[in-house]
Amino acid sequence: MRYHNSILLSVYIFEYICTMSTYRPTKINKLLQKLPSGALFFSSWMKENGISYELQRRYRDSEWLTPVGAGVMVRTGESPTIYGALSSLNKQTGKHFYVGGLSALELAGYTHYVPMGRPVVYVGYPQGEWVPAWLKKHDWGVDLLCVTSEYFDSDTGITTMMQGAFEIVVSTPERAFMECLNLVPKQYNLMDLYYVMEQLTSLRPNMVQALLEKNTSVKMKRLFLYMAEKAGHTWVGDLDLPKIDTGSGKREIVPNGVYDSKYQIVISEELKNYE
Repeated sequence: MRYHNSILLSVYIFEYICTMSTYRPTKINKLLQKLPSGALFFSSWMKENGISYELQRRYRDSEWLTPVGAGVMVRTGESPTIYGALSSLNKQTGKHFYVGGLSALELAGYTHYVPMGRPVVYVGYPQGEWVPAWLKKHDWGVDLLCVTSEYFDSDTGITTMMQGAFEIVVSTPERAFMECLNLVPKQYNLMDLYYVMEQLTSLRPNMVQALLEKNTSVKMKRLFLYMAEKAGHTWVGDLDLPKIDTGSGKREIVPNGVYDSKYQIVISEELKNYE
């Protein structure tokens, strides 16, 4: 009886090894084919696609997958970009992270200078959301500027575009420029942004109108209207200005600046006198 049981055990072990040797590559290959190179694999998404947590552990142990953070993996040997990371995060977990600010403007072709040092990518996210620790800690080859979209109460001015093999969520140029203004002067220089505004000759007045009406930042709205008017863009004439609430009282945009009485803002002398 012992001899018989020993034979059966040996057969079971052999069958298990054979099963795993064929099942593992087939299962993992099917999984890898679902997403493009450079994608992230979230543990919860893998579980929904029939990959148990135990099997995920085996894939990591056998170096099919390499952890990026807790519950987040990448194909071993690949170096994902921030765009692949954001696309994977949104599609697999239902989040709403997007590329905004100057980064979105650069992707749309609006830029007047090449920044020095490591590139900075503006990552926007809805108010009440949180930025995963692994996203901030991992080295994507860029520095992240994570900003909550607290001044916009909807998805107005949000669209999608392809970045390589990945569909990413981005701010339209209209919204992206307003997001830049929100970060003056801490992150962006007024003159640098004005040079960008000069390029924005084809903004859509209906989109600008919707954003200015829904935007809760008085500073952002006044600066936007001041720069657009100074740049002489024709689309400014199509705006319904009485519907835009620009608040009351003076706003100091930069310290020790000069005052513009029409928009009640204190701006740099360089911008005020620029022609």
